[in-house]
Amino acid sequence: MPDTSIAGLLPDSAFLRRTMVDCQIRTFDVTDQTLLARLLEVPREEFLPEDLASLAYSDASLQVKTSEPGAKTRTLLPPLVLARLIQGADVLASDKVLDVAPGIGYSTALLAGLAGAVVSLESDPALLATTRANLDGFGLARVRTLLGPLAEGAPKEAPFDVIFVNGAVEANLDQLLAQLREGGRLVAIQRQPDDPTGGASKAVRYERIDGATGYRVLFDASAPVLDAFRKAEEFTFS
Repeated sequence: MPDTSIAGLLPDSAFLRRTMVDCQIRTFDVTDQTLLARLLEVPREEFLPEDLASLAYSDASLQVKTSEPGAKTRTLLPPLVLARLIQGADVLASDKVLDVAPGIGYSTALLAGLAGAVVSLESDPALLATTRANLDGFGLARVRTLLGPLAEGAPKEAPFDVIFVNGAVEANLDQLLAQLREGGRLVAIQRQPDDPTGGASKAVRYERIDGATGYRVLFDASAPVLDAFRKAEEFTFS
């Protein structure tokens, strides 16, 4: 019987993943061998809606629909940005990780192959259902998935060694940072507040040391700001 699955309708998935890793991700300064091996293991097309599966290994940002009013969409990080951001978190096999706004669960599946435990937090019920189904389909039933406000994190599951935010932030990180254990890291793409164009952003790593939190820039990157981490509009009176 012919293979009519999504993977069966595409060119060889393993070949496409190898091409992505060699031509996109390695050339973007991703050198962590464990992470590269995980990228070769996880079939991204099986996490995407059928209409996007053929774009699974492109370097483009992809949008998936949410269940929010107005048929809004969530932008997925391109694999090369996602991989380098994960590398910046220095995930260890003993780490407990909170994956914030995974959308389709692909980032969660990658992290589950690197860390000791992963909790996936999504605010959109439809995306949470997609993440849960995709993780179960890939044999990751042990990964916990939670529905809740992204900026509130998962306080009952804390503390975490790593918090991974799938998108850009402007504000509202305090509750997440408070859920880091000593030595814990939070990585995200941060919109630069002093940029007059409103478009400049950097991938950053926050780290909790001696009870205080500092951060450093990892690399240039861009992504839409997640609504939960959007800075409140300031009103001025003339």
